[in-house]
Amino acid sequence: MRRMTASEHDATARDTTSLDWPAVPGLAFGGDYNPEQWPLEVQLEDVELMGQAGVNLVSVGIFSWAMLEPREGEYDWGWLDDVLDRLHARGVSAALATATASPPPWLTHRHPEILPQDADGSTLWPGARQAYSISSPVFRDYALRMTRAVAERYAAHPALALWHVDNELGCHNAHDFSDDAAAAFRSWLEARYGTVEELNRAWGTAFWSQRYSSFDEILPPRKAPMFVNPTQNLDFHRYSSDELLAYFRDMKAILRELTPAVPVTTNFMCTTRSKHMDYFAWAADMDVIATDHYTIADDDERHIELAFSADLTRGVADGRPWMLMEHSTSAVNWQLRNRTKSPDEMLRDSLSHVARGADAVMFFQWRQSAAGAEKYHSAMVPHAGADTDVFRTTVRLGEILQALEPVRGSTVRAQTAVLFDYEAWWASELDSHPRNDFSYPEEVMHWYRALWQAGVTVDVVHPSADLSGYRAIVVPSLYLVRDEHAQALADAAEAGASVLITFFSGIVDEHDAVRLGGYPGAFRELLGIRTEEFWTLQGRDSHALDDGGRGEFWAEKTHLVPDQGATAVRSWAEGPLAGHPAVTRRPLGAGAAWYVGTRPDAATLRQLVDSVLEEAGVAPEAEAPEDVEAVRRHGEDGVAYLFVLNHTAQDAVITAHGRELITGAEVAGELTVRAGEVAVVAEGC
Repeated sequence: MRRMTASEHDATARDTTSLDWPAVPGLAFGGDYNPEQWPLEVQLEDVELMGQAGVNLVSVGIFSWAMLEPREGEYDWGWLDDVLDRLHARGVSAALATATASPPPWLTHRHPEILPQDADGSTLWPGARQAYSISSPVFRDYALRMTRAVAERYAAHPALALWHVDNELGCHNAHDFSDDAAAAFRSWLEARYGTVEELNRAWGTAFWSQRYSSFDEILPPRKAPMFVNPTQNLDFHRYSSDELLAYFRDMKAILRELTPAVPVTTNFMCTTRSKHMDYFAWAADMDVIATDHYTIADDDERHIELAFSADLTRGVADGRPWMLMEHSTSAVNWQLRNRTKSPDEMLRDSLSHVARGADAVMFFQWRQSAAGAEKYHSAMVPHAGADTDVFRTTVRLGEILQALEPVRGSTVRAQTAVLFDYEAWWASELDSHPRNDFSYPEEVMHWYRALWQAGVTVDVVHPSADLSGYRAIVVPSLYLVRDEHAQALADAAEAGASVLITFFSGIVDEHDAVRLGGYPGAFRELLGIRTEEFWTLQGRDSHALDDGGRGEFWAEKTHLVPDQGATAVRSWAEGPLAGHPAVTRRPLGAGAAWYVGTRPDAATLRQLVDSVLEEAGVAPEAEAPEDVEAVRRHGEDGVAYLFVLNHTAQDAVITAHGRELITGAEVAGELTVRAGEVAVVAEGC
């Protein structure tokens, strides 16, 4: 196997604005299509039903390797030829997969060395999906060979609109601890550090007699008698994300060579539950950002997590339109108690993604499987067939998306940012910390939820993003931070932004080494404070604040640094920290820097968010009742599109002017959005 060099990778880069995406009229609509599971008569019905539903794009061939290459070197293209021909004849385009998402049984039988291993050395055997080691040279050769075979066969097919590389890369095998992974990890480390002496310095190997004399001595963080070196663990996270990206790049190079005008992507999982891939680092390699999202049944505020995940996807896409590659029409099959969606919820879920920047709405999958591990996962055509609420809602969604064609290409604009960093996520959840029940996405969601409830639009962005356009910036628990990113936040505050930083931020550098001199490390000077000790609260303990609110989960022994201008906005009113600041604010230049050294209770959290937004001059998108979501997309022609999503059981009335796109009605001052429904108003047209 020969991997791409850096120069070869650069040569495959292109200005993706020249690529026609989505290569369909209006907004793209469809889902995963797996015709190999069905006889011909069902496949013929499929294309007719797609026409009824207004489907114009489907993902094809994702798990078809064993069908396309039933024996090594013997290909059976006929069935896929027929499928693509039928789709094209019906006006449906294909996001054609490389077919590599799971190796066929003949491959794992012949080459068991390609199977991944977990941290204790157990082999992950075939029988499910993604039973491959991403770093195996043998697997990589076979996967690239298959990619080339598919691309050569279908490069000129008129149905081809988009390349779908593999599927949900790293979903089940992101961390492989095999010998092939060990060799690849060592190569990655040598490229990163240059010398073993520099690695020893970065990893702090003087601790526990871990000093290395050669890269050959280094292993992945396999199961050990006690805590594994945290920087070794952190670097293994980085390596694993980079190795998966290298796999994508190798495939993309083949696809770009054979089809230079066809965009290439893979489906991310930009959610609060997928932590192993640094999607911000992957974004530049995608011709379009695509993501999969599924709500969690027992989350009563799942629509808020959905909004966060959509905003995160838009942040990864650098504000450009993106595609929702997968979500569900109703229940999934992999949660403890899988929850059925109502028709209204299915429509709201879909249109919430569109409101936040998606130009494509797709599902897993088109037709619900009769066999296999996902047979109880909902689909656009359920087991009961077309005479169902699910299919009727699918048809209704297709009609709505056609009415929303003018929205295509418009973008979301926000004055508020929430910083989010996968490296900080990895590092903050390593073991042997002050609290080992700390959850990075949980802390992020505390603040995002309050901003959502305040009705403001939020960009979820990486710390390296351009922060100059934001009036308010919220930085939840950015445990690991680089010097340049800390400086960018200070510069933003000086320039006029209100910057709010929460506990367990700025603690370590990029090597997970503590920034000495007192917490919060990298942000001490910006905030004008110094914390001498963490004071983590035990169990469900909370302590009163001097305004009557409470601080939960975390506390700190914090001091105001003299002559720096910081003041206590809230102080502890009881317990061993009574009198110490819990929330501080420091005026800085034209802006301000806030620090929150605890997890505030819900009322206090909302008060703090309201104070920061008022100070920053950030207003809600619309005056809307509680749990009624309002978001705008803006077109280059000056037209704005106000999405109003009513998540309540009562009709909601807001002020709006323009044409409601779904019904075609004119709105002149008062818009009623019925309980559970969605309205989209084109303003200024």
